[in-house]
Amino acid sequence: IFDSPDCGAEILLWVGCAGAFDDRYQRAMASLARLMQSAGVNFAILGNAEKCCGEPARVSGNEYIFQEFARQNIEKMTALGIKKIVTACPHCLKTLATEYPDFGGKFEVVHHSAFLADLLKSGRLKSNGAFKGVAAVHDSCYLARHAGISAEPRELALSAGLSLAEMDRRKKRTFCCGGGGARMWLEEKGRRAGDERAAEALSTEASVIATACPFCLAMLSDGVKAAGKEESAEVLDLAEALERGLA
Repeated sequence: IFDSPDCGAEILLWVGCAGAFDDRYQRAMASLARLMQSAGVNFAILGNAEKCCGEPARVSGNEYIFQEFARQNIEKMTALGIKKIVTACPHCLKTLATEYPDFGGKFEVVHHSAFLADLLKSGRLKSNGAFKGVAAVHDSCYLARHAGISAEPRELALSAGLSLAEMDRRKKRTFCCGGGGARMWLEEKGRRAGDERAAEALSTEASVIATACPFCLAMLSDGVKAAGKEESAEVLDLAEALERGLA
């Protein structure tokens, strides 16, 4: 636990709400933590001291709640002397990296796909390419469009041992999973965006639908389930895919 400036950790692993409360995404975060441990990364988490980054509140129109979360998180991380943060959530990435500075929170924030890709390039993490199959990589809106990260997720899939089956709408031209902008909590009318995106991924006949966002993982999993294709395609976070490649 990152509970003092002298705890010895160099990096804060931002768990996020999905990593803390969602059973499915807890497995993805566990894979990420094990990969970081395998690479000898000295990291810690905030534990109960970590609050929601506030992004869902802000995009829902509740600016007061957002600023309260931001203030509490910034005060805590500043007091602990935290400089670098790794997060698996593109929504948290955008908020911590581009919105917290407006409130005095200036930290180096890295998405886990880019962080893991750097560990592979430096040789600190080695994959045996043991995970065989075909992956359709879904680009998160906040990751590809806002952060410009689209090569690294594919590098992770290839390093795991997977080959790629690309969708027509990809990288900066990706199609939203339907979970952004607080739509995760909206009951959609008509065809759900997540169902449409899952159908597009399934049309590639990939055995794995890989993503690097907890919102996308949930929406695509629901879409695959709605299509009755759970037996033919597995939805995974790229950290989970890479960990299988180390086996």
